[in-house]
Amino acid sequence: MYRALATANAFAQNGWRVTVLTATRDTFERLTGSDPDSEASIDPRVNVVRIPFDPQRGEPDIARWSRWRLFSPLLWNYLRWKWAGLKFPEPSYASWLRPLISAAVDIHLNDSVDLVLGTSNPNVDFMPGYALHRRFGVPYVMDHRDTWHLNVYSGRHIGSRRSRRLEKKLFSLSSEAWFVNRAIRDWHAKTYPERSDSFHVVANGYDPSFLDQTRSRLPSDQGLVFGFLGTTYGPMPLRETLDAWVQARASSELVGRSHLVFRGRLGHFAEPDSAVAALFEEYADAGVKYEGSVSKTNISEVYKSFDVLMLILGRSKYVTSGKVFEYAATGLPIVSAHHPETAASEILSGYPGWYPIENVTVADITTAILDAADAAVHMKEHDFIENQNWARHLARDEQLLPRVAELASLVRGGSQ
Repeated sequence: MYRALATANAFAQNGWRVTVLTATRDTFERLTGSDPDSEASIDPRVNVVRIPFDPQRGEPDIARWSRWRLFSPLLWNYLRWKWAGLKFPEPSYASWLRPLISAAVDIHLNDSVDLVLGTSNPNVDFMPGYALHRRFGVPYVMDHRDTWHLNVYSGRHIGSRRSRRLEKKLFSLSSEAWFVNRAIRDWHAKTYPERSDSFHVVANGYDPSFLDQTRSRLPSDQGLVFGFLGTTYGPMPLRETLDAWVQARASSELVGRSHLVFRGRLGHFAEPDSAVAALFEEYADAGVKYEGSVSKTNISEVYKSFDVLMLILGRSKYVTSGKVFEYAATGLPIVSAHHPETAASEILSGYPGWYPIENVTVADITTAILDAADAAVHMKEHDFIENQNWARHLARDEQLLPRVAELASLVRGGSQ
């Protein structure tokens, strides 16, 4: 979401007339969760068009169900899924295809579109650009926030053959495609070598407008606050990190007086992951706290409440994470509770306050926690500023604006 928000704003700030085509608010609230406070950060020049996404899915009011659905919800879902799959190779999103393309055509006929940038996944988000290109010759760009046919933990292809054929067709007609790191870009370049020259790395970054880098809390030997801000989900070495936290508390009086605070969403959907919540409860007596999700508009206050940051990620050379950029921009010590192979290591390499591990073991994570605690309590203001200065190159505009400028050449006469 934040990448999409920053992209739309960047185009508007560079003189483009921008229309965002997206789902209705209730769609996000029902299916994925939302951050309504961040809507205030949309550039006022951006026109937002919202169309419903599969309003029947997740409908809680059975009074609105059809007789067939009431008779057999399982059969209703099965037949609906099969019918959707005939229309589009990704059945979960098939119902959105026609209204999405119809809305895109209406936008173009009302105010001629020069360029379409789709951001995914899923691949249905690229279909308006594909449709406008086929019908009107409008160029389109594919911005992959994440991979769709690459399992980032196994490195293997996933998805149906029909869906992969669709993706190949989308790449073949696109003007260019963006990927969040080099490893993901290289995987797609190997998979689609005929289009590799048009593949670019447009990394994520931190958003200075959301991140006040002034410091309001000074570490104290009375106890530190170790913090994690982000989405907590399955592949993370969460139990190993919590066990290491217990070991560190037993090894250090300072850490023994400290707390480990988690902020952010539990899982990727609107309903919190109950297994993760139960794990936090299991370690509550060891000073572990979960304090809820955070709007992007409030992250500065959250970071200011932390003395040390915990970067907990699953092992993958394809996983950077969006939070690693913000973490570095805070200037705080960072414990990398992830395997060195993980792509976030490349981002943090050279960061003065970085405490990586060699192996994802309780012992290695414990050592990193203890070292970071010692660094935090002795940290001076000039150390803090040095760390922040190092991270300046990780601002989102540094990654995004060069590509936005290049895209001007795709439209007639380079005018927007």
